[in-house]
Amino acid sequence: MPAPVNRLKQRLARGEVTHGIWVGLADPYLAEIAATAGFDWLLIDGEHAPNDIRSLSAQVAAVRGSASDAVIRLPDDDAAKIKQALDIGAQTLLIPMIESAAQAEHALRASLYPPLGFRGVGSALARASRFAAIPDYLATANDQICLMVQVESRAGLAALDDILAVERLDAVFIGPSDLAADMGHLGRPGHPAVQQAVLDAIRRIRAAGKAPGVLTTDPDFIAACREAGATFVGVGIDVTLFASALRGLAGRYCAAGS
Repeated sequence: MPAPVNRLKQRLARGEVTHGIWVGLADPYLAEIAATAGFDWLLIDGEHAPNDIRSLSAQVAAVRGSASDAVIRLPDDDAAKIKQALDIGAQTLLIPMIESAAQAEHALRASLYPPLGFRGVGSALARASRFAAIPDYLATANDQICLMVQVESRAGLAALDDILAVERLDAVFIGPSDLAADMGHLGRPGHPAVQQAVLDAIRRIRAAGKAPGVLTTDPDFIAACREAGATFVGVGIDVTLFASALRGLAGRYCAAGS
């Protein structure tokens, strides 16, 4: 029996456009609710959300078996964190703040077993192999790992062609918010210069045969990113959706003088 098929990896390889949301509420019950909504994927955020490996593991378990594929964004490219995220059953990882081909190569090799990489072998302890119930896991796992790297700075964009040359790298995600800050437009990812840089990067990524990714809640920019070739498209964030719904309801019934 081989490792489970990574549906998201297959869809991105075919050039299908997929849509998902950021899951940052750091709770498995809420992740399970999100998994009923019908998104193609849910990105469980380990960079900015208050998650650790145990809460990430619980959320992966909550999403497992739903129509939505779980993606984990780690806080950095640390090989130990990559190893743990894969062992808890994530097959798709997003690694932030990549600024060179060497960084991308390091993250990729950390996610693959030898001889292609140096991922540590401990799958008998792990959900990834269904706790040793998948006898061929070690021999087949590499083919089902989907690695995405996040480019979100001017240095990263300058190195984009080199990053795109890294073999077996599945996707490159452009982070508009951090890119905006690095470009001198802090808090303004909708600035025309930022949006133009994002769209240009998406076109270059698609032309190189990788899957381009982006996150934006602006419907017009979502459409522009899709037109430019983005196939891993984040369209919302659970924290802001939840907060907005609550504030709207409170404003309706609890406004001063009501």
